[in-house]
Parts: sequence; structure tokens; C-alpha cells
Amino acid sequence: MLLFPVLVFAQETPEKKTEDVVVSYEKPQRYVIGGIEVTGIKYLNPEQILSLSGLQVGASVVLPSMEVSDGLRRISLQQAYFSSIGLYIDSLSARRDTAYLRLDLQQRPRVSRWTFKGVKNSEQSDLRDRMNLKRGAAISEYMIRSNEKVIKDYYKEKGYIKADVKVIQRRDSLISNAVQVLFDVDRGPKVKVRTMTFEGNDNVSEGKLVAAMKKTSDRRLRSLFKPKKFIEKEYEKDKAAMLQVFSEAGFRDARIVKDSIYYISPDRLGIHFVIDEGQRYYFRNISWTGNSLYTAEDLNSVLRIAKGDVYDVVTLQKRLHGDGRKTEMDVSSLYRDQGYLFFNVTPVEVNIDKDSVDIEMRIIEGKPATFNNIIISGNTITNERVVRRQLFTRPGYLYSQSLLERSIREISSMGHFDPEHAMDPAKGFSVIPNSKNNTVDITYNVAEKPNSQLELSGGWGNNSFVGTVGVSFNNFSARRLFEKGAWRPVPLGDAQVLSFRFQTNGTYYTALSANFMEPWLFGKKPTSLNVTGYYSRQTNSYYLYQNTDEYFEVYGVAAGLGSRLKWPDNYFVLYHELSWQTYNLHDWNYNFLFSNGVSHNLSYKISLNRTSTDQMIYPREGSEFVLSLQLTPPYSAFRPADTDYKNMSDQNKYRWIEYHKWTFKGTLYTKIIGDLVLMTRAQFGYLGSYDRNLGYSPFEGYQVGGDGMSGYNSYGAEIIGLRGYENYSLTPTENGIYAGRVYDKFSLELRYPLMLQPTSTIFFLAFLEGGNAWADIRDFNPFEIKRSAGLGVRIFLPMIGMLGIDLGYGFDHVNGTIGGWQPHFVIGQQF
Repeated sequence: MLLFPVLVFAQETPEKKTEDVVVSYEKPQRYVIGGIEVTGIKYLNPEQILSLSGLQVGASVVLPSMEVSDGLRRISLQQAYFSSIGLYIDSLSARRDTAYLRLDLQQRPRVSRWTFKGVKNSEQSDLRDRMNLKRGAAISEYMIRSNEKVIKDYYKEKGYIKADVKVIQRRDSLISNAVQVLFDVDRGPKVKVRTMTFEGNDNVSEGKLVAAMKKTSDRRLRSLFKPKKFIEKEYEKDKAAMLQVFSEAGFRDARIVKDSIYYISPDRLGIHFVIDEGQRYYFRNISWTGNSLYTAEDLNSVLRIAKGDVYDVVTLQKRLHGDGRKTEMDVSSLYRDQGYLFFNVTPVEVNIDKDSVDIEMRIIEGKPATFNNIIISGNTITNERVVRRQLFTRPGYLYSQSLLERSIREISSMGHFDPEHAMDPAKGFSVIPNSKNNTVDITYNVAEKPNSQLELSGGWGNNSFVGTVGVSFNNFSARRLFEKGAWRPVPLGDAQVLSFRFQTNGTYYTALSANFMEPWLFGKKPTSLNVTGYYSRQTNSYYLYQNTDEYFEVYGVAAGLGSRLKWPDNYFVLYHELSWQTYNLHDWNYNFLFSNGVSHNLSYKISLNRTSTDQMIYPREGSEFVLSLQLTPPYSAFRPADTDYKNMSDQNKYRWIEYHKWTFKGTLYTKIIGDLVLMTRAQFGYLGSYDRNLGYSPFEGYQVGGDGMSGYNSYGAEIIGLRGYENYSLTPTENGIYAGRVYDKFSLELRYPLMLQPTSTIFFLAFLEGGNAWADIRDFNPFEIKRSAGLGVRIFLPMIGMLGIDLGYGFDHVNGTIGGWQPHFVIGQQF
């Protein structure tokens, strides 16, 4: 930086003396500033520059001096626009006590264009977001080097650890004092780890060490689905994770003596670890201090660590503070469920004697906290009261970690909000404690997602085209029907369900249904009301000119009430339903018991449900259980004991249908690693009779096999899918009519998501499945099942619902033919 020239020439004026001005660094002179001229700037304000320098007209200043140099340095540091700064004495007054100064600034070139070479278009977008490149910014060496580092780090994250960047500056020929900057990138080869070797791990297997390293792996078989690219940041984390394995085995002093990274080829690395395990330690005495709410015996029962156990620090921390999965109780949750939000426990090693460690658990219980403000934000469609009634955290209630987690689970399972957002601690909820008054504020930040569904479909079946139109409003609001401006397109916000569905192919088949569900009937308790009505008509008229006097009609209504229970826990729901169904036949001689007449099905259904899944679309943990009984009045009990059912017509025999139907369905979701989930499911159903002479009801049975989707169903049977076999192929028949009265089914599905977004959810699955159906309970054998395996994919779109396709292979013979490969299309959530 040029601060002062040694010699400055002045021009003659009446006020200025015309002689050379010599500036001596050995003999500084004091001057009064007569004027200051700022030159060399185009876009900046001269007054702003002078204010930074500290130079003012009329002020007295020593030239040269550190005071002036510091002022110029401030300009350089605070305004990174200049490549050089110089202060000149243009002239002196006649008495040589007043100096006229010139501050000459040379502005840095500005960038008119940023370009890349050797970078994909998609990568350019990512890099621009990270680098924050702006046109018109002043170029500097720091800017060049920092952006060069950003590019190298970006490619290192992708495994290109040899990436090189050349920064080329070209002067812009059209814009003055401007340059074009080109980042010429050579990614080089993607470097992967070929082999990892270990030395010194005498007591911990190599397999455990490799498994602990999540992002760094070699080509061994157990690492088949793990990334092989070498990323330095992840490598450092994986080394720490590897040492945790030694800590779990009691080697608290284990350390990595050396990790040698070497190239096997230009794109392949080898890593050799030299490990010093140290001595293995064991727990000896564990004592507790500061605990008044629970005794040491109570805390030890939760800690589950005994004298002589291996000194596993990792497990110790999990038993004290939890691991986020909540698979077992920990000491912190024990206290926080009782309101002790400010609880803290610190394990301290008070004595180490040879291979034994004494631990003292130092507890600070604090005071119980209560919920204060419960805030809900982000609900742009759903009414706040709908969200608030799902919460278990309420103002004035004692703080409970379990109640907070249950509230988050309930929001995720509502279906109106993005479950991934709701369960993310960084986005979905905030816990704001106030230790001064022992309260805590909770904020639930929900993200609405569309969940109403429109169905428009067509297909070819039975030599005719079948069209379907359906709509389901899953957040309907009947309360706002007459509210101005609510019809957009329908009133929404109260979590009610209103759905209509119409299916027809002309005169041959027509079906329509309507459903309304209110989840909180009386507003204060979770009592649900469900009302359904339906009608279907099937004729023998494939074409318009054919006779429609031969028809088969089914119509019915059902109403149900469901109530949440408090015992055994509040995940249970008791549901009651009363339904009426009528079959009306006229000259119908096609695969039915009788051709003319009416049958009535009046039934009552009671079911006990328990659902504790963390969300609806892609549950990772929790369970679903249903135990139900559906029964009709025992009409045969009111008939004479000597009634001859063998000679009675089917029309009279089944005018009033009687049966009792038992169903069990259970599903368990287990989170294995990350988003990899194992779904296990078991089902059982039995259709029983009151009178053995009357026999089983031909209605309400089970049809097993295939994709599980119903088509034309004359007898109100329950469709049970079993992949790998044709539709209904596992169902026994009697006189050409399906007679499945007992069934079982077992499923295993391994699921992994490709996308979990509010707009769409996509996941892949691999399944093992088995099941069968029998005509009589006396023939039931739970081990006589038809087995299958296969792969599938599911896509959930809010406007359409769940769609999927499975390819299953049936291993067993059915009617003399092996199941073989069978494709299955899935619409809707299968249970």
C-alpha cells in the first residue's frame, strides 16, 4: 500500500506556494487540512470514505503518522473494494502550514459473469447456492480461495477427493473495470474404499467394527448395500463410532494408534487401522446422590446394571438418557414423565481400582414443571380446535415426556399434516422451558398436506367397459356449509369425512355409495360417528336392447359409534355398529341360491381396536390390533325344533340370515435401521352358525387369494388378498358357490422408502406370505397354508390414495396347478 510519495509537485496559485514538497518520514510535519479530494471511485460515496479515514477539512494532522495510516487501514478493512489506497499532498499554502490532500483509490474489478467448466448443470445449481455468487461483486483473493474451497469440499462429499479447481480471470471487453471468472473443475475419479484391515482388535470382532462404520465401508459382502465412496468428514465420524464398539465391550481406554490410508489404484483406497484396546473394565459399586423422588433400588431397576457387568459406557448413557427409539424405559424419562423437566443426572467415575470402576450418579431433580402455553402454527386449512383436541399436553397439566410424544404421534396420524415434518424435532415441535417459574411452552409447527381424493377410472371386464367416479373429502366441515366463502371447492377444516362413489357400465351393473364420518361427535370426547349407505344393481343386460327384468339388487345402511377407552390404555377404541342389508332378486338364475325373493341381514358388530402407529402412510413403529364379533339374532332358535331344513326352500331358509363372525387382525411395525421397517401381520376369521341343522350362512364368508380387491360380490363376502395366487383361488366351493368360512393369513414385509414427501410417498417392499381357507372349522389346520414370496412398490398420492403393484410367486399347488408368478395391482391401503 502506497501511503505517501516522497516528492509531490504543486502548481502556483495565489494561496499556494509553488515549490516542491518533500515528505520526510524522519521529520513529520503538522498541517492543517485545507481540502481533501477523493479520486478513483465510481460507485461509492466520497463522504462515506472520508468518514472512515478520520480526515476532516480544518483538522490538524501530522504527516506522515500512524494516526493517518490507521485511518487508511480502516478503509481497506471495512471496504473490500480497493486494490490500492494512496494519500498525496497536492500542494501547500504560502505559509506552508496548510496542506491540500488527495486520496487516490483504485477499485477492485467487479465480476460481470461467473461460469463453470467440467460441472454438470444440476451440480452448477447446487454450487451456486453454496457459493452465493453475485454479479457486480468486487473480486478479491479471499473470495477466489474461499469459493475454490467450497467447490473442492462439494466434490469431496461425493467421493471425488482428488478434485482440482483452476480459477481463470478474464478482463471483460465490454464493461470497464470488470472481469469474468471461470471455475475450471477437474473432478478426477470417484475414490472408493476397496479394503479395510484391522490390527490389535483381539477382543472385538472385525465384523462389529465394520458394521459400526456407517458411511465408510469396503467391498466385503456384509457391506453390499453401504456406500463405498470415501468422504473425509464421515470417515472421522465413523472412527468415533468404531471406538464406541470398544467402549461397549468395556475397553474405555481404547484408541486408534494409527490409521494408514493408501492408494491401491488411482480410484481405490486401502485403510489399515492399528488399535490399542487397553484393559477391559467392569462395573463395581454404583451409588446415587440427590435422589428424593425415587429410591436407589427403583433407579437401579431401571438402570439394569449389576456389579461385575462389563463397563459399557454407551449402554450406561442409553439407560440414563434414552436413545431416541423409546424401546425401553430410561432414568430421564422416568423423572420427566412425573414433570421433572429440569432433571439432570451425571455419572462420575469416583474410583478406578485395577479393572473395576465405581460410579456415582449425581442427580439434580429440580422442581416439577407444568405446561404453560400450547401453541399451534401452520394449520392453514384445519381448524385449530381440531388439532388441539388431539393433544395430550394441556395448559396447567404436569409436564410429561410421554404425553408430549403421544401428542406428536397423534398429529402425525391425523392424515391432514405431513408426518415427517411433525416428527422432526427441528421443524415439527419446540420445547421452550422456563426455569424461573418452572413452566414449559410447547409449539407444534404443522405442515398441511392435501388429503382429499378424486377417483376417475375405467376398465374392461365381463366383455364391457366399467367406469368409476369417486370423491372423498377427508377434512370436511359440515359446520361451515352455510358459511360465505367456505366453498373452495367444499367447506374444509373439521376433519370430517364425506365420500361418494359411483360405478357403472350402463344397464348391466350400477353401484353407488355414500359415507359420512364425524371423529368427535359431541365435541369434547373422541366419540366417532360413522354412517354409510349403499346400493348396487346387476342385470342380465350386457347391451341396451336386452331385457332388464332379470336383476339382483343389494342395498343397505350402517351406523356406528366408536369411543376411546382409558383402560387398559388410551390407545384402545371400542366400536359398535348396527347394519341392515337387503338382497332383492327377480328371475335371477345366475350363481345364487334362489332366483326370486328377498333376504335380510340385520347384524350388530362390536370391535376392540388398538392403534399405536407413529403415522398412517409409512409407519415405522407401533402396532394395529382388531378383535371383532359380528352377529345376527338367532332366528332358528324361534322356529319349531322339528323344522325340516332339508326340504325347506332356500328362499324361506335364508329370508332372515343368521350367523356369528369372529375376526382377529394384528400388525406390528419394527424399525430395523434408519427407515428400513419390518412389518409382521397375522389374521384369522371364522364364520359360525347357531344351528347345525341349518348349517353355515352362505353370506358374509371369506374369499381368499389374489390382490384383495373386490369386484362383483353377490354374497357380501370379505375379500382376503394372498399374493402369488389368482383371485379367490384358495377359497373352497360348494355347488359352485364360494364357501370360505375359516381362514388364516400370515405376512412378513420388509419396507424401504424411496421418497417421503407430502406430495408423494414411494416405498419398495419384499414379502413372504402364507394362508388358506376352509369350508368347516373342523377342517382348520393353521399349518396347512399356501406360501408365496415376491417384490412390490407402493405410491401414495394425496389426490388418488395408495397405488401399488406386486409380483408374487406361489410355491404350492392349487387345484393341481402351482401358483407360479402372478402380478397384482393394489388400490387403497391393504390390511
